Amino acid sequence: MKNFLLSALLLAAFFMPTKAMELTIDDITRGEYAARTISGVHPLNDGERYSQISADARQIIARSFRTGEQTAVLFDVANTKGDVRLQNIQGYIMSPDEQTILIQTNTQRIYRHSFTATYYIYNVKNRTLVPLSDGGPQEVPAFSPDGTMVAFVRQNNLFLVKLLFNNSESQVTKDGEYNKIINGKPDWVNEEEFSFARAFDFNADGTMLAWIRYDETAVREYSFPLYRGLAPAMDVYAEYPGTYSYKYPMAGEQNATVSVHSYDIKSHVTRKMKLPLDNDGYIPRIKFTSDPEKLLVLTQNRHQDRLDIYAANPRSTECKLIVRDHVEPYITEEPYKNLQLFDNGFVLMSERSGFNHLYLYDLNGTLKRTLTRGNFVVTNFYGYDPRTGDCYFASDEEGPQYKAVYRTDAKGRSTRLSQQRGTNNAIFSKTFKYFLNVYSNISTPPLTTLNSAATGKSLKTLEDNQSLKSKLESLQLSKPEFFTFRTGEGVELNGYMIKPKTFDASHRYPVVMFQYSGPGSQQVIDSWSAGNMGGCMFEHLLAQEGFISVCVDGRGTGGRGAAFEKQTYQHLGLLEARDQVETALYLGTLPYVDKERIAIWGWSYGGFMTLMAMTEGRGVFAAGVSVAPVTNYRFYDSVYTERFMRTPKENPEGYDCNPMTRASQLHGALLICHGSADDNVHLRNTAELTEALVQADKPFHQLVYTNRNHSIYGGNTRRHLFRSITTWFKDHLQ
Repeated sequence: MKNFLLSALLLAAFFMPTKAMELTIDDITRGEYAARTISGVHPLNDGERYSQISADARQIIARSFRTGEQTAVLFDVANTKGDVRLQNIQGYIMSPDEQTILIQTNTQRIYRHSFTATYYIYNVKNRTLVPLSDGGPQEVPAFSPDGTMVAFVRQNNLFLVKLLFNNSESQVTKDGEYNKIINGKPDWVNEEEFSFARAFDFNADGTMLAWIRYDETAVREYSFPLYRGLAPAMDVYAEYPGTYSYKYPMAGEQNATVSVHSYDIKSHVTRKMKLPLDNDGYIPRIKFTSDPEKLLVLTQNRHQDRLDIYAANPRSTECKLIVRDHVEPYITEEPYKNLQLFDNGFVLMSERSGFNHLYLYDLNGTLKRTLTRGNFVVTNFYGYDPRTGDCYFASDEEGPQYKAVYRTDAKGRSTRLSQQRGTNNAIFSKTFKYFLNVYSNISTPPLTTLNSAATGKSLKTLEDNQSLKSKLESLQLSKPEFFTFRTGEGVELNGYMIKPKTFDASHRYPVVMFQYSGPGSQQVIDSWSAGNMGGCMFEHLLAQEGFISVCVDGRGTGGRGAAFEKQTYQHLGLLEARDQVETALYLGTLPYVDKERIAIWGWSYGGFMTLMAMTEGRGVFAAGVSVAPVTNYRFYDSVYTERFMRTPKENPEGYDCNPMTRASQLHGALLICHGSADDNVHLRNTAELTEALVQADKPFHQLVYTNRNHSIYGGNTRRHLFRSITTWFKDHLQ
C-alpha cells in the first residue's frame, strides 16, 4: 500500500504543471540573464586561425577557424620573463607580424570610445614582458607596419617608442595641453559623433607619422559638479565638491580648429598639410594607403552634406581632391566607420543612391565598380578580396528588422552566407575562407558558430548559450510578436509587442511603449539586443506585471532608406512624436488594450521623444518616463545637432519646437531621471525643462543620480532606476 501511494504521488508530481520562475528587477539588472559572448577575437595572418582572450582573462589563445580547437597559447600571465607580474589582461593589440603583443591593463574610461591604460610589450618568441612606457598611462597605441615601433598619445601629445633601440621613447609633439591643444586623438565632440578614438597613423614603410591636431582653445567650456558619492566614493571631494570642466561645442558655437600634420621619423621634421579645408570643417578620419607617399584625408563641411577625400603627400604636404560625395541633406557617419583600404584601392560606403551601398575606388579616386545595389541598406562592410573581386557585407535585404551576411562576386551576384533569419554579425578570416558568425533573434540568445565562407555552412558551434536558454525556458516567457500598421497620416510603421504570458483577449490591458526614435536608429529588430537588458528582459518583466509592452520605429529611423530616415531633417522630434501618438491611437483600437492606460518611456533621444509625445497636444499618454533627455537642441553638441538641424541661426523654428516651449501642453504623469555627471546630455537639459514645467504649473517627479554619466550605472544605481520606472507605471496605470 505504501509503495502504491508513493508511486501515485510520484506520478501526480510528474504530470503536475511546473510553476514558472518569476523575473525580478534584481536579476535583470545584475546580469542574471546576460548572454555569453566571445571577446577579443582577432583573425591571424595565416587565415586559418584567430586569437581571443581566455575566459579567465589570463591568456591569449589561438584557435582554428575550421574546428574551433585551441592550437596555441600566445600569451600567459603565468609564463612570462621579466619583473612584471600581471593578474589578468583587459585587451591586447597584435603587431602586424604577430611577433609582438601590447597587453592592456589598468583601463580607465574617459568618454564613450576613449580610455587610458597601462600597456606592456610582450615578445612572443622569448616571452619577455616589459612596460611600453614609464611616463604614465597611455592612450590608443598603434604599431608601425613592420612592428618595430609603437606610437601612442599621453596628455594630448604623441610619443614614439622604437622597439629595436631598447624601447627608446621620444616625444613627437610638445604643444599638447588639456582644454587647448590635442594631438593624435579627437576632442569630445569628434570622438562622440564620428565614433573614433585614434587620430594618427603610420605610413606603409614606417618612415612617417601623420595625425590630426585639434585646437580647441576657442571652444567654450562646460562644467558640472562632482561629489564624494558612493560606489565608488571619491574621497577627494569629501569636504568640498569638485568640478569637471571640458570643451563642449554646442549647436551653432565655435568648434575646434583641425589640421593634419606629418612627422619624418628619421629627420624629425614636422610638416603641416596644405589641406583646403573650410575654417569650420571636420576631419573625421585619416588613413595611410599602401603607397607610403599617399595619405587619405576625409573632410566634411559643417553642414555635413559633402564628403571630400584628399590624397595628401606627407613630405611635400600637397593635397589633391580625389573623391567628392555630395549627399543631401546630410551624410551619416557610416562612411567613416566602414572605410577600408587594401593594396591599390579602397571601398567607400555612400547613400548616393538613396540606400547605403558600397563603391570600389582605386587610389587615384577612380570609381572602379559599384559593389552592391538595390532597395536595401548595407549595414556592415566586412572586407573586399582584391584577388577574387569578392565583397563581404551585411544588409537588411530580407526586411528592415533583419540582418544577414552576404558575399557579392566580381559579376555582382550575391550569395547569402548566414543560415538563419534574424540578426547576423560576422568576423572573417584574413583570407576570407572562414567567418565567425553571431546569430540571434528577439527570442533566441546569441549563437556563435564558425562557418565556411564558400558555402556559409556551419563548421563548429562555439557558444550556444544553452544555460541561458534553460533559464529562459523556466520563465515560460511569451513570444514577442512583430506587427505593422498604418497611421492616420498613411505612414506604414513596424513594431513588436510582448503580451503577458497569461494573456486573455477578453481583458483590457495597460500598455507601456518603449522607443528611441533617433535618426537612423532601429529598435524594432529581430535580435537579442532588442529592448532593454538583452532579450527584452525589462519588457518581459513589465508583461509579468500585467502590462503589454510595445515598441514602434517611427519616421526618421533606419533600415528603410534615406527618404524614410531623412524626412525629419530640420525639425527633430515633430514627426517622430506624431508617430508615437499615432501608435497609441492605433493600440487604443485593439479590443484588448485600455486606451486610457497607455504610457511611453525612453532614454536619451528616447527621453526627448517621450517628452515630445507627451506634449504633442492630443493627450493620449497617461504616464511617461524620460531618462537623460535632450530638452532643447540648443543645449546639445554641434556635430550631431547640426547634421540634422543646421544651426540655430539657420533654423530657429526647428529648434523652437521642443519640450520646453511645449511645457504647458504636458499631459500625463511624468517622471524625469538624469545623472548629475552626464558629459553627453547635460543635466542642464532636465534643469531647464523642470523650470519650464514649474512655471507652466505642471506636476512632475524628478530623480537625479549622483556622479552618474549618461549610462546611469554603478553600485545599486541601475536597480534603483529600473525599480523606480516600474513602480511609476504600476502607480499610474494599474
